[in-house]
Amino acid sequence: MEFLVIVGVIVLLVVIAGIYLWATYNSLVTLNVRVDEAWSDITVQLKRRADLLPNLIEAVKGYAAHEKQVFENVTKARAETLSAQGPAEASAAENHMQQALKSIFAVAEAYPQLQASQNFLQLQGELVDTEDKIQASRRFYNGGVRELNVKIKQFPNTLFVRGLGFTERDFFEVADSAAIAEPPRVQF
Repeated sequence: MEFLVIVGVIVLLVVIAGIYLWATYNSLVTLNVRVDEAWSDITVQLKRRADLLPNLIEAVKGYAAHEKQVFENVTKARAETLSAQGPAEASAAENHMQQALKSIFAVAEAYPQLQASQNFLQLQGELVDTEDKIQASRRFYNGGVRELNVKIKQFPNTLFVRGLGFTERDFFEVADSAAIAEPPRVQF
């Protein structure tokens, strides 16, 4: 009889451990997919902004063709954004993009006719909307990364989850936070 009780307790503990492992694994898979989805949202918004830039450059170029270096910097930042792989590269590209956008809008301020252009105003509105979406996507991504990283670091998960192939993810942080403390001023 004592033997059956011991076996029953051991089986119960194995079943509880199995259920815990199953539930933990499934929740980590869910969090991992959520982080991947959030990263995809960021890349979509970065691509959208990159797609707006040629139109913005052309609008400004018509009024300020002599500002060649500004246009080259924006084009370079756009290419860097499109080729970024992962949060670290995207963060560096984001710093360059913010600086490039500030310079192009500084040039645009010197041309009142440009500021009154309907096409330019529409591009500004779309860019502001895209910047808002990038910021929201980044917050969603970082929230998902936080949840995943916490789940991985919690005890007893930390003892076995890395063996299941789960690793901590990087936050989407900008190296120069002062550069993005304020979004590019696009309201004239």
